[in-house]
Amino acid sequence: MDFLRPETLAEALELKASRPDAVPIAGGTDVMVELNYDHRRPSALLDLTRVPELQQWSGGLRVGAGVPYVRIIDELGDQLPGLAMASRTVGSPQIRNRGTVGGNLGAASPAGDTHPVLLASDAVVEVASVRGTRMIPAAEFYLGVKRNALEPDELIVAVHLTPAQGPQQFSKVGTRNAMVIAVCSFAISLFPDENRVGAAVGSAAPTPRRALEAEQFLASALDFKAPKPLLDSVKREFGELVSRAASPIDDVRGSAAYRKHALAVMARRTLGWAWQELLDGERACA
Repeated sequence: MDFLRPETLAEALELKASRPDAVPIAGGTDVMVELNYDHRRPSALLDLTRVPELQQWSGGLRVGAGVPYVRIIDELGDQLPGLAMASRTVGSPQIRNRGTVGGNLGAASPAGDTHPVLLASDAVVEVASVRGTRMIPAAEFYLGVKRNALEPDELIVAVHLTPAQGPQQFSKVGTRNAMVIAVCSFAISLFPDENRVGAAVGSAAPTPRRALEAEQFLASALDFKAPKPLLDSVKREFGELVSRAASPIDDVRGSAAYRKHALAVMARRTLGWAWQELLDGERACA
């Protein structure tokens, strides 16, 4: 196995073009597990930890693919609260120090913690190759179980998100309270100025996905200009529509029926927290 270690983005793209079989590695929280269990044996690893362009974020927000979860929590929690919430649920402190959103996107696991937030927040994934740069909406990035829209010679460079315009929430169910793969997860983003809602489910379909009918229902049911306490009937209907957006399977972590039930509960709760935050003008729940 060859170990390739570029020191600039241009060098990394040149190496990826010449060795499209090379597997990118940054935090290594997914790739190293696969190597250790002999689930994957690539001909080359492309180590991106020395590429400075991937370690930066800038206002707007453009978050480099190599920015670790701990920095998202510490430096971007006020601007990207939903992504920070999801980042706090990732593994242990050691994993959060190493793991990255870019790595989460590259793995494209349906259970990836950041995926529902990226979908609900209208994130756009910036990918690059020696041929140029492409901007891929998160909704078009996930193609199947651990399959994404990258071409063989492309690397994930950054994720583009707009600073939160309103309350955001994330919720996750696991087989224990910490350091666990999601049985299912859910994210919601409110856009009061646009009179709309973003909602997405994770670990409940072949890919993370938007709950489009649930979004449309809330857009017509909520009054953002003169917000009032939520009716229980609105929360229940929203939960049911989120549950219907999922197409889960039975596996060792949970049954399909449990996932659909849990998603309905999480949708009701996160909507309640987000709406209360809007009413109070402060964060209602972490």
